[in-house]
Amino acid sequence: MKKTGDIWEILAIEYLQKHDYSIRDTNFKFGRFWEIDVIAEKEERVYFIEVKYRSHLWYGYPEEAIVPQKLRKCLKTMQYYCKKYRLDFENIQFDVIAIMKKETCHQVTHYRNIEI
Repeated sequence: MKKTGDIWEILAIEYLQKHDYSIRDTNFKFGRFWEIDVIAEKEERVYFIEVKYRSHLWYGYPEEAIVPQKLRKCLKTMQYYCKKYRLDFENIQFDVIAIMKKETCHQVTHYRNIEI
């Protein structure tokens, strides 16, 4: 049985593939609690993508979950991934895919090149 997060990550991956990204890795872990949801590639650039989902606004919009502490953890994980796979740190970017449940569908918003 899939966890809820897995379902939304699959939706994000389908969105990325539809927009010509190729998937390099998913749920890449660095340390015990640090993880990047999706690592994709397009036109020789590597994208580290955090996926956030909300079914209601009780806790705010999904993108509001990207707080400074989360950004710091993502940055360290990105640095480790680049070192491990010998990637040029200048040729990467951090994106967020926010998925919000609507009445009859889901709204997918892709925030590109988030500054860390």
